[in-house]
Amino acid sequence: MKLLQICFGCCIAPLVALAASNGQQAVTFHKDVEPILQKNCQGCHRPGEVAPMSLLTYADARPWAKAIKVAVGTQKMPPWFADPQYGHFANDRRLSQADINTLVAWVDGGAPEGDPKDAPPALKFQDGWNIKPDIVIEMPKPFHLKATGTIDYQYVLVKGNFTEDLWVTAAEMRPGNPKVLHHGKVWVRPPGSHYMENAEPGEAYSSGMGRNSISEGNDILGKFNPGLGAQSFDIGGTAKFVPKGSDLVFELHYTAIGQETTDVSKLGLVVSKEPPKERYFLSSGPTALNLIIAPGDNNAEVVSEVTVGAEGVRLAYAQPHMHLRGKDFELRAIYPTGEMETLFKGKFDFDWQLGYTFAKPVSLPKGTRLIAISHFDNSPTNKWNPDPAKEVRWGPQNWDEMSNCFVGLLFPLDVNPDQVFKASGPSLLPRGKPGPTLSMLQLTPAL
Repeated sequence: MKLLQICFGCCIAPLVALAASNGQQAVTFHKDVEPILQKNCQGCHRPGEVAPMSLLTYADARPWAKAIKVAVGTQKMPPWFADPQYGHFANDRRLSQADINTLVAWVDGGAPEGDPKDAPPALKFQDGWNIKPDIVIEMPKPFHLKATGTIDYQYVLVKGNFTEDLWVTAAEMRPGNPKVLHHGKVWVRPPGSHYMENAEPGEAYSSGMGRNSISEGNDILGKFNPGLGAQSFDIGGTAKFVPKGSDLVFELHYTAIGQETTDVSKLGLVVSKEPPKERYFLSSGPTALNLIIAPGDNNAEVVSEVTVGAEGVRLAYAQPHMHLRGKDFELRAIYPTGEMETLFKGKFDFDWQLGYTFAKPVSLPKGTRLIAISHFDNSPTNKWNPDPAKEVRWGPQNWDEMSNCFVGLLFPLDVNPDQVFKASGPSLLPRGKPGPTLSMLQLTPAL
């Protein structure tokens, strides 16, 4: 890391010196740096968001100048983990080399403010939201967190009071206390669903109280992860469906911070004024409920699979999900023709569980097999590993593991979401040996 920083600085410093000797204008905050921060950084680096410091103003940014240079020079920031060899994404956060050069030159030049008249207009944020919500739904009362120890997943049923069918084009889940909510989801529970049917609205439960089933119409309406931001469901006229009479279930993963505190999370929705052309649905995708990771394995492989069971399905979004041992994730499609394509490949970071929106949705013809390949470090060299001596299985807590990929799917309005994906291949194997692995993939044909 240090060598990379030194070499990077050695390349930039002569350019800065040459520019100064040629009489070129110095790089300043308001003219050159602030537009880059607005475009790439201020969504997270502002009060009330997940980043630890604000970069809205010169006074905010100046103390962090050297840290900014290191972060962009090593490509640690903005966080982005997709391998550029696979897939093209509309929300690609990578800085251009020109922007990196500008930020480094600003720091090496003494981080001058410049003329405030050169500043671009300040970005306007909607009362703490990244969207302008038509509807805001909040947990009815605070959840009280203890100071230390494990806090089980919490499930809170919230009455929706939806008097008519809604089509939602964007959603944003926001924690009331971002210091304690690591991640969360808000589920649509339509009329007729038995999920949480015995729950008292507003009360927090440490169990989901029944099977959360796509067959009953349950769908994830909004998610919160550090760095994820708001989710858009409008891709050429698509939207999410919330049936009349639906309720919502807040699923919350809290962590204790050494002092007692509370949280009241909320969900903002943008509602479409017209019926959509297609439906947007968020599926758990290929899921390895049968995973086993051997003790001490520093590169444990786990493979899962689903098969597309409906016509007209397109893949618009992918968000890998693992826990503290997760290293990397790959998503492949094996089409009915036999052709195989890697749709996504990248590193995994538990602290920045990003979502990747495809620049062009990928067609998944009926019979396509979607394969997830994940690797885990269960060795002592993984400083985040809760227990390298433990055989690890699927489970909700951080010391357990998961391997799945939330995928945003587009399909015709008359398609039943329950028919879009069927678990197949390695995901149907009984739990036994470590894996399932790619070698087992050949032994388990698709449905």
